[in-house]
Amino acid sequence: MMKKILLSLSVFALASAAAWGLSPTASLAQTTTAISSLQAGDLIRGQNFSAVYYYGADGFRYVFPNDKTYFTWYSNFDSVKWLTDADLGKIQIGGNVTYKPGVKMIKINSDPKTYAIGEGGALRWVSTESAAIALYGSDWNKKIDDVPDAFFSNYSRGEDIEVASDFNPANETASATTINHDKELQSAALILIQNNAYSFPTLTIKTGRAIRFENKDATKHTATADDLSWGTGTLNQGDTFSRYFNTPGTYTYFCSYHTNEQGTIVVE
Repeated sequence: MMKKILLSLSVFALASAAAWGLSPTASLAQTTTAISSLQAGDLIRGQNFSAVYYYGADGFRYVFPNDKTYFTWYSNFDSVKWLTDADLGKIQIGGNVTYKPGVKMIKINSDPKTYAIGEGGALRWVSTESAAIALYGSDWNKKIDDVPDAFFSNYSRGEDIEVASDFNPANETASATTINHDKELQSAALILIQNNAYSFPTLTIKTGRAIRFENKDATKHTATADDLSWGTGTLNQGDTFSRYFNTPGTYTYFCSYHTNEQGTIVVE
C-alpha cells in the first residue's frame, strides 16, 4: 500500500491534561536525547512544548491528534524521550497517527455511520447492529469514539462489514505491531551533499519512499527543483530535509548556491 501523506495536522497538547501526570515544569529536570540517537518508533517531545510525537522510520514525526488516539497504541508516557525544542523543530511533521486497528470504532457528527478501523487507518462501516454486537459485544455502542470532522481525512475507506466474519478485531490489532508497520513507513533514501556534489547524481526509488537530503559540507547548499516546484531551502552544515515523491516521474534539481551541482530522482 502506497504511503499516504496525511492532512489536517494538529498538536497533541499534553500540558492541558494534568491528569496524565506530565507538567511543563517537569521538563527542566529531564535529560535530553540527541537526534542522532533516536530510533525509529521512539516517542518524542520538546522541553517546553509538551506535545508527544511518534518518530517514524522515514525520519518524520507523526502527530497524535488527541489522547484517545494515543491510548489505543500506548498505556502510558514512560518511554517518551525529550529533545531540545530546537532539535524537535528540525524534525519535519509527516502527518497524523490514526487509531490502532481493531481497538475501537469511530464516527463523526456529520456522518451517522459507525466504523471499525482496519489496517492503515481503513474505515470499515459496520452496517448492521448484529455485526457490531458480534464484533464488540452487547455494549458495542459504548466503544465508539467521536472523531472531529477535520481528522476524518486521515483515514481511507475500506470494505463494508455486513457480517461478523468480514472483520476480526483481535487479528487486526495483533497485526498492527507498530505505527511504522500500520503506515508502512520505511527508511528514507539518503542523498548526502559533500565536496560540492550530491552523493547520488541519479537515484531511482519506488513511490512511497522518502528522500532525505543532508548537508555534510561547511558551505551552504540547496536541492531546488529545476521548475522551482519544490526545494529544501538553505541547508547549513548538518541540516537535513526530507520529501516524499508520490507520483512516478523524473525530478531534476540543482543547488542554488552552486549551479554546477545537479541531480536527478527517478520515481517508479
